[in-house]
Amino acid sequence: MLSTLPAITRALPTVVGDDLTVPLVDGRRVRYVDLDAAASTPPLRSVADHVADVLPYYGSVHRGAGHTSRVCTALLERARTDVARFVGARPDDALVLTRHTTDALGLLASAVPGPVVTLDLEHHATLLPWRAHRVVRARRTVAETLDALRGELAARPAALVAITGASNVTGEILPVADVVALAHAAGARVCVDAAQLAPHRRVDLAGWGADYLALSAHKLYAPYGAGVLVGRRDWLDAAPPHLAGGGAVRSVALDGDRCETAWLPAPQRHEGGTPNLLGAVALAAACRALDPVLDDTIPAHEAELAGLLHDGLATVPGLTTLSAFADAPDRTATVSFTLPDLPAGLVAAALSAEHGIGVRDGKFCAHPLVDRLTGGSGAVRTSLGLRTTADDVERLVGALSDLARRGPTWTYALTDGRWTPRPDPRPLDVVEPPTSAA
Repeated sequence: MLSTLPAITRALPTVVGDDLTVPLVDGRRVRYVDLDAAASTPPLRSVADHVADVLPYYGSVHRGAGHTSRVCTALLERARTDVARFVGARPDDALVLTRHTTDALGLLASAVPGPVVTLDLEHHATLLPWRAHRVVRARRTVAETLDALRGELAARPAALVAITGASNVTGEILPVADVVALAHAAGARVCVDAAQLAPHRRVDLAGWGADYLALSAHKLYAPYGAGVLVGRRDWLDAAPPHLAGGGAVRSVALDGDRCETAWLPAPQRHEGGTPNLLGAVALAAACRALDPVLDDTIPAHEAELAGLLHDGLATVPGLTTLSAFADAPDRTATVSFTLPDLPAGLVAAALSAEHGIGVRDGKFCAHPLVDRLTGGSGAVRTSLGLRTTADDVERLVGALSDLARRGPTWTYALTDGRWTPRPDPRPLDVVEPPTSAA
């Protein structure tokens, strides 16, 4: 059957660096194969161009009287509106600009008025910040896991259930609406860590009926230091300010030697200091660019590439892919695996040094899940993105087949816990700071 991938690829937004070449240890240069999109993504070309257009107007936001200040204030508030629309926020939801998902969930942790329940398959950003916290171990199937979560909430009530929309280890997507239904039936709210889901599938806070959603711009092709927490404002309005400072207050007065402070409601309450305007406008630009292709084009692109990837990995001797569930209904194009007799870090180092392929190794800030799936060792993770091609998948499969059969061709040693080529002739000073003008 004729592949539809070329036509699909042409419909995708363009990513900065899709023609990047990198050095290998043998002196050659090859086109870089970036298979680490689950960790971070480069900007879309339209995002980088928009940021460049904004830079001449950069100035203070909100209380400035100058023209650039007024332009920047309008840009920031339009960004807030565009991101809220992208995630399906309700009209009365608050959207707080943060640094990333971890920051957003840390903010929510200060606002939750009771115990929090999570699953053991969560990223540490969802697993760690809560003060009163219970962990439910995921079962063999999604259905059994939902039953276990329902049973936990019936036995011991909670204020919040915090879950990932898609696993950053296996790519498996949880049925968020089903989790919301059982949590609400037990009187609990739901927060969705959408960092791994939003680049791949439509997220819909109101449609799911969820109460909060967090995501990071650097995973959404806008790596300019922004993230968001979106959701019901009552807890956020009652919480202590996430970062006390200018912009978060209505008034400050001295009463003897004490400051008497009237705090603003969310979102300003939690956005003390000068906001990251460039991060906000970059995230909004990415949302506008991705919105038209999230329902059809991106899933079709991923489905075809993921099919090639799974078929190819099945031919690699001894390779075992990781799954948390036997019945996951859908998954993003993120696949983690192990190779017998080859440490995950060595596989990742050899893929980079000998083949120009970037992957991730270790436990991916999801230690309990990876420990459970591997028996305590790390894994290799490959995660496909907008600039991934069929040729990239073919190069990965060929490189892994060579490694499985013959091992690395270069010499490697452990240095500070990381496998590195010895020697490593590849230069790292390829991006030099500008020289000061005389």
